[in-house]
Amino acid sequence: MNHVENKTVIITGASSGIGEATAKLLASHGANVVLGARRTERLDQLATEIEASGGKAMARAVDVTNAESVEALVYHAKNMFGRVDAIFNNAGVMPLAPMSELKTDEWDNMINVNIRGVLNGIAAVLPIFKEQGSGHVLNTASIAAHMVAPSAAVYCATKYAVWAISEGLRQESSNVRVTVISPGVVETELGHDITDESGKKLLTQFRQIALTPDAIARAVLYALDQPSDVDVNEVIVRPTASAF
Repeated sequence: MNHVENKTVIITGASSGIGEATAKLLASHGANVVLGARRTERLDQLATEIEASGGKAMARAVDVTNAESVEALVYHAKNMFGRVDAIFNNAGVMPLAPMSELKTDEWDNMINVNIRGVLNGIAAVLPIFKEQGSGHVLNTASIAAHMVAPSAAVYCATKYAVWAISEGLRQESSNVRVTVISPGVVETELGHDITDESGKKLLTQFRQIALTPDAIARAVLYALDQPSDVDVNEVIVRPTASAF
């Protein structure tokens, strides 16, 4: 039985990588996908591709660091499709650098996008889920939520926070499912904003063995496709040949 069909799923960070792959996969299984990101041209193109393939999609610009922007995304999703069944808080940034470089602006940005962005998504959907008596929150963490590496201390801290927030929400919820998706190394645009040379080299080393985004999309589908009384709390997906 397809438990994803006709569900309305909001996806942030949907303009590329894991978000884009997930949107395409869920739409192919009959979900109504609501695409949120800052790059509207890419969102519109993705929505057009999904609809051309027979799927249902809506695209809207969103800044996950702005609570009102996320609330508007959720409002328009419900207005268009009648309900919201799940949110995939997937937007994230990863400007790796040693802490000694004191890139405090980048630290602030990681905190705002990776932590506050998740909190804003949760805050926007919880009232709807409470009213419905059901819902599903999926958050992208990382293997960085389970380990710390040089040049990645602040990034790892934000992903530890995502894991902790997700676990706390799970414990507090009796009718809202909560899933943490923790990818290993994936070939995406994540890290394109690295300004530190050692951080760039580290990411290049990590990506010598990497997954494609569709591997993570399948993990999201697996979690969403469970019966309502089954909550897959965390999925860690790593390349088979990778130690990280």
